[in-house]
Amino acid sequence: MEPYLGAYMSYLEDEKGLSKNTIESYKTDIAGFIAFAAERGIVHPQEVNRALPSLYIGSLKQQGRASSSLLRCMAALRSFFRYLVRQSVIVQDPTLFMDTPKPERKQPRALTTAQVDKLLSMPDPGTPHGARDKAMLELLYASGIKVSELVSLNVGDVDTSMRFMRCVGSGGKERIVPISPGAAHSVEVYLDGMRGRMLKPDREAEALFLNNLGTRMTRQGFWKIMKKHGEAAGIEEEINPHTLRHSFALHLLENGADLRSVQELLGHSDLSTTQMYQAPKKSMKEVYDRFHPKSGE
Repeated sequence: MEPYLGAYMSYLEDEKGLSKNTIESYKTDIAGFIAFAAERGIVHPQEVNRALPSLYIGSLKQQGRASSSLLRCMAALRSFFRYLVRQSVIVQDPTLFMDTPKPERKQPRALTTAQVDKLLSMPDPGTPHGARDKAMLELLYASGIKVSELVSLNVGDVDTSMRFMRCVGSGGKERIVPISPGAAHSVEVYLDGMRGRMLKPDREAEALFLNNLGTRMTRQGFWKIMKKHGEAAGIEEEINPHTLRHSFALHLLENGADLRSVQELLGHSDLSTTQMYQAPKKSMKEVYDRFHPKSGE
């Protein structure tokens, strides 16, 4: 099968326009399969039966390869054999019946409450930029909204007296989200003189959060701000614009909030998306030992 691999690589680069990294990954995955087949005396594509690709994926799984790695390898094999079918090297694609492993759904990384408190205390609300940064961080953790929703907020979207805000999520879906007293206060401090000092003539006046140019804050701009304050707070874990959203959800659930309410606050249309924030269930033995009246006898 090796003679066909080189031609397939050229096809990916010249006709499919894939990146060098993707092409190298595909090459590694397919070369591994070719070696696996050769160990079993199979050297020609026509000799590959329907069982062999699944056996190869199964062997990788036994080696401890992650689901994401297995899925990428399967994609490479499917693409390779479809190419061979189109080139009339083989008649039938042997990868049609491969079992697809379920992708792992890891619990999102979140900060501890102590880390959140430290992060929120970093910006200096006595300066325009500090007041803006504190208001953004406070709002994000208090509401759990996405960063794209945060930077899309207009001045009239946040009611600090009633402590709620209106945000527009995916697909233009609008929802009302409550905010904490601390977040409302931080927004008031920012709006009371600080934001006005960041406004520029003939620039956008609607946007709640402004950048140095006096225009709407961007997701990339917020990421840099959050990274700066995270480093100042001594948070060693890598944080990204979604970290406070994850922390919001996990802390609510850890403190007894029901899953449906958290789903609504996050704006998830599917409950299974919210379920990934739940901590792993306790083992049956742990539950039995803790709650059964005869477990201690």
